[in-house]
Amino acid sequence: MSADLSGGPPEIVVIKCGGSGALDVDRLCEDVAELTDQGRNVVLVHGGSAEMSRLAEQLGVQLRHLTAPDGVVTRYTDAATLDVLTLALAGRVKPALVTALDRHDVPAVGLTGLDAGLLRARRKQAVRAVVDGRVTVVRDDRSGRIREVNAGLLLGLLAAGVVPVVSPPALAEDGEPVNTNADRAAAAVAVALRAHSLVFLTGAPGVLTDPADPASVLDTYRLPQPGEPAPGWVRGGMTVKLVAAREALLGGVPQVWITDGGAAHPLKVLSGDGPGTRVTLPEPPSP
Repeated sequence: MSADLSGGPPEIVVIKCGGSGALDVDRLCEDVAELTDQGRNVVLVHGGSAEMSRLAEQLGVQLRHLTAPDGVVTRYTDAATLDVLTLALAGRVKPALVTALDRHDVPAVGLTGLDAGLLRARRKQAVRAVVDGRVTVVRDDRSGRIREVNAGLLLGLLAAGVVPVVSPPALAEDGEPVNTNADRAAAAVAVALRAHSLVFLTGAPGVLTDPADPASVLDTYRLPQPGEPAPGWVRGGMTVKLVAAREALLGGVPQVWITDGGAAHPLKVLSGDGPGTRVTLPEPPSP
């Protein structure tokens, strides 16, 4: 990892990957190696829904989702699902990323949110979900929302020239693990590190006005005003990515991108040379 030549602190890039199964791991790691050679610091935050589904099928565990009244879809997490999540992310997805980075001469260390209290969350006591058209309160969901990131741990690793590879679960107030959305965890990490850029890698070339047409990708997507609904074509996994993008932007992250994890060079979006959508905050309301 080469030294930064600007005289200032190295630029930090947080990358969220691994949720859709559409990720080209080798190409991602090649791009990460290029970023680190340029003197930038990189943190990878990953999910692993495809690997979770494969493992759950092998173990005979049924995975379920909850849809909030605002359309945001989250994973229902009982004890068995939490086991599947931990095994899939820490035992399969993370080692694959760390070893792929090593093949590109990028030293990396894998961490879950449990390590040294990296991700601390507040467990959700109740979750409102739409079931059969009715709003229902779910009280046994073992998930939480990030309230604290151990930035010092990550900064120490970055200073040592190491790429942290981070995933859920997180640590709740009672010392027990809880699931937390990886997109929103990436946003929390980016805010805590005062990152310059946050990139969400997904199975689409960016935000699409027609989810069935890759050519409908937007160069820029301006988030709606608070309280305004998102356009009807924003749905599925893109909904929570845009929620996380808003959280990162409001937390001071200057640049947030959504791009294709399967592209030939998925991180070229940072230099303007690749496909992708830049997400921005809404225009300030008129006086």
